[in-house]
Amino acid sequence: MTKVLIVFYSRDGSVETLAGAIADGAREAGAEVRIRRVRELVGPEVMAFVPGWAERAERMNAAYPAPTAEDAEWADAILLGSPTRFGGASSELRAWLESLGALWYFGKLLGKAGGAFTSTANPHGGQETTILSLYSAMAHLGLIIVPTGYGDPALFGAGTPYGASSTSGGTATPPTEQALAVARYQGRRTAEVAAKLRG
Repeated sequence: MTKVLIVFYSRDGSVETLAGAIADGAREAGAEVRIRRVRELVGPEVMAFVPGWAERAERMNAAYPAPTAEDAEWADAILLGSPTRFGGASSELRAWLESLGALWYFGKLLGKAGGAFTSTANPHGGQETTILSLYSAMAHLGLIIVPTGYGDPALFGAGTPYGASSTSGGTATPPTEQALAVARYQGRRTAEVAAKLRG
């Protein structure tokens, strides 16, 4: 069975919802899936500035274990999800990636499939730049990047050719059904490519 790891950071829930749809798509392709949420890097005094942040973090942390290096080594495919922070991935997700130095050094992630997804507050808030910034980290780790391309009709109305995405409008608006269709397609496609890479 192909093993798919989905590692995400989500503050308001949009990236979490996309992660769930990607997991559904990967399972449709016959994969075993682990979903993990990276933890906050800031303390409660900072979280208090955003209403509901601490409560949502507590809920998500109860639902999803924190990712480990063992999770990454276990997986045949790794999908990374992050909200956009100034046109790039969140520091929370980046911190986990930077903890994988030993796996990088010993080439433990070479040849695994990789992909990325994101959510932004507005349509031009950096969806593509965030995903592309994660591509560079995946290249350093030796992952084989699997973009969505335009392999599903939903991609002509949502997402990007680089990976699934959604727009929250700055009000935690959930992803549209079309965005979720792109996410499910990304999960299926990545799992299918990972199975072929396993050979």
